[in-house]
Amino acid sequence: YIIMPADLEQGKIVGTLIYGANVIKVRGNYDNVNKLCTEIADKYGWAIVNVNLRPYYGEGSKTYGYEIMEQLGWRAPKHIVVPMAGGSLITKIEKAIKEFVKLGLIDKADTKLHGAQASGSSPITTAVKAETDVIKPVKPKTIAQSIAIGNPADGYFSVRSISSTGGWAEDVTDDELVEGIKLLARTEGIFTETAGGVTVAVTKKLIEQGRIPKDESIVISITGNGLKTQEAVLDKLEIPRVINPSLKEFDAIMEEKMAGVI
Repeated sequence: YIIMPADLEQGKIVGTLIYGANVIKVRGNYDNVNKLCTEIADKYGWAIVNVNLRPYYGEGSKTYGYEIMEQLGWRAPKHIVVPMAGGSLITKIEKAIKEFVKLGLIDKADTKLHGAQASGSSPITTAVKAETDVIKPVKPKTIAQSIAIGNPADGYFSVRSISSTGGWAEDVTDDELVEGIKLLARTEGIFTETAGGVTVAVTKKLIEQGRIPKDESIVISITGNGLKTQEAVLDKLEIPRVINPSLKEFDAIMEEKMAGVI
């Protein structure tokens, strides 16, 4: 069974249903879903395939850190910016780096891990800025639904990973994350989903703050495809003009553009 929030983006729902999964939609956010899944597992004796409760998922996500170092020619970057929901991924990247150093696959690493959240769901960044490891749960309110976790299970550990590596955490508004999505599309030809927009926008903010020097190696974690979250940005985009197959009508549009009307 796949249990998910009822208001999840349509692309993610369709992408799950196509595999024949038994999907149950729940009125509530990810925190409500996680709580229900725990109760279901307890009653029916089922296992939860969840990032915070299943070691297989955590160990699997750790290989993302392996891939970063392998693709950089067996070295660790100076900075990695990571989107945070439950907070697990950033801790697993730290684990991956430590394991590669211990195995002798890379030299001693000095990578700084930076966390990225949407302002409408930012309990981890709030804790980092307050210089505390106490996570205060919030009620998520953001278009970045894939990272809208108000009570992050690995919040404490993610704060520790950030602080121990000398990194930082920052959050951005929904408008800023949409601009991040557009920026990545224009400059790299990559259409990311909302979490990736958060990461790009946070990276931009960290560079502007001077926390990440422009001349140092930076890995920006883009963790999802934008085709799954089109609804989140649709109303932020320009509505296409519709014309008849007429050169005269097209010329009229060009005249308007040159005149600065549109």
